[in-house]
Amino acid sequence: MGWDKRILFAAGFLAVATAAFAQAQLPPIPPAQMIPKPGPMVKGKPYQPQALLPGGIVMPVWPAGSSFLNAKRVHEAETYTMDPVVPGRVERILNIHNPSIEVHRVRPADNTGAAIILVPGGGHKTLVVGIEGIDPVPFFWNYGVTTIILRHRLRQDGYDAKVDAVYDLQQAIRLVRAHAKEWGIDPKKIGVMGFSAGAELAMAAAIQYPEFDAKNNGASDPLAGISSRPDFVGSIYPGPSLFTKGGKPPIPKDAPPSFIVCPGYGDKVHAVWADEYFAAMLDAGIPNLEMHIYAIGLHGRGMSYRDGTALGTWPARFTDWFRDLGFLGKPGVETLAARDVAAFVKQPAK
Repeated sequence: MGWDKRILFAAGFLAVATAAFAQAQLPPIPPAQMIPKPGPMVKGKPYQPQALLPGGIVMPVWPAGSSFLNAKRVHEAETYTMDPVVPGRVERILNIHNPSIEVHRVRPADNTGAAIILVPGGGHKTLVVGIEGIDPVPFFWNYGVTTIILRHRLRQDGYDAKVDAVYDLQQAIRLVRAHAKEWGIDPKKIGVMGFSAGAELAMAAAIQYPEFDAKNNGASDPLAGISSRPDFVGSIYPGPSLFTKGGKPPIPKDAPPSFIVCPGYGDKVHAVWADEYFAAMLDAGIPNLEMHIYAIGLHGRGMSYRDGTALGTWPARFTDWFRDLGFLGKPGVETLAARDVAAFVKQPAK
């Protein structure tokens, strides 16, 4: 075969191969489905928060018309910041004027009766609901623990974090306790886990429940008589507590047990704040406190693995503590935490 014929043959083969390759192209990737998005803004009506995860039961924490809400802004829609890489994953939320809870139940066969209200941080400027609200849900689901994501109000939107956001959490605890039977929750196994700025709210809720309950006990309050006391508190790389700068708020004798975790050298200021809270509660004699300050690590990142460092194992340390205190037992069985609190309350004052 001459060179001309060989060239023509090769060109023809290449054309056939190219055509065959074109026919074998993969189909285009379809768009992502079920992308969460904020609900509509209806003038004159409170904004209705939407579920961030499938199956979420979403309820405002305050009844419509509550004096705790900003009537001029309660109709405004939330603003979502979506993950730029993972379709449908909400990273942050702003413009929260109708705070809410989003409940994720567990299977009855696995249910421990325990419930954790997740309180995301964000420096009170935004709500980091992705890593500190959405991501922990499947982790605790595997342990038979119901999770509740709290969307609380922010300083960025004109609220006082030490008052309005703490009230949102305290009201959320009462609301979950009021619906405990319907959601398969043990009303004596309801606690909170706050991250960073959310941990500030959790640490405040750990000691300020007597005042909140006394102020919200009127006959017109549908949650009157239902306690806002958390049965346990998780404080994860916390912001400043009420004990910071020499603060000496009263600590109820029945204050709940706390689990505290923070990086040390790489997150010094938060570690100091963690230690202030731990030292104050320990000095008061509150039972069942546990704290971990890790040598290596940086602030944030929720429950992530953290490249295999010891800090990345803190969720396992929390579940160890949680199990030790009886929260992973069967619903209706008194926890060791409850027994220890009761015993401490009976001790004479020093």
